Amino acid sequence: MAALRAARRLLSALAHALRGWWTILFTFPRLAQPERDARVQQWARRMLGILGIELRLAGSPPAHGPVLLVANHISWLDILVMHAARHCRFVSKSDVKHWPLIGTLATGAGTLYIERESRRDAMRVVHHMAEALHAGDVLAVFPEGTTSDGRTLLPFHANLLQAAVSGDAPVQPVALSFVEAASGRPSLAARYVDDDTLVGSLWRPLTAPPLAAVVVFGEPQRAQGRGRRAWAAALREAVLQLRG
Repeated sequence: MAALRAARRLLSALAHALRGWWTILFTFPRLAQPERDARVQQWARRMLGILGIELRLAGSPPAHGPVLLVANHISWLDILVMHAARHCRFVSKSDVKHWPLIGTLATGAGTLYIERESRRDAMRVVHHMAEALHAGDVLAVFPEGTTSDGRTLLPFHANLLQAAVSGDAPVQPVALSFVEAASGRPSLAARYVDDDTLVGSLWRPLTAPPLAAVVVFGEPQRAQGRGRRAWAAALREAVLQLRG
């Protein structure tokens, strides 16, 4: 019975993703940017509801940009959770742009793409990030550079912080976690690490006890003369503290 309910949710999620794809292709061209941002946030919140994941917020999301959000990374679900909490423009690996369906959704949400292996491309993306921050955007990165199981926190890479250093933009630490909704105990059901498959990482939350995604926003901070590496270490410590 649980498997049947999970299968129904999975089909509903696919239908919702297709509606999002249709909206981006045929409705977004007629909308102003604030309306697009609101649609993305509404779509993400609805998708979490379909997947049976409750959203719990603590702290204050940014009311407006410019600001760069830096968060720990557990799963592909983090992107949905962050969009549901506060629409933002992600920096993502360039492969995502070419993924069927997902690429259209990511591009429609304003994603900036980076070739991770290319230092020259990293400089290009930092330049575009600085321009976006100057224009008042809310950007988001996962400075660990990959996912972890949610119990550990990997070192933060500092390269993309240069955009905030150069533009004197604030950076806001964000802590993400997934817990069992009823008990509040940490859950590994949403993880997407090591040998986990995308299908498996989607099926586990659907069949696990109901989950809650917890998003804790810290206090924005500026570089205040720190180089990007020192700032990255301080931001990692801030995320650790937010996770409790």
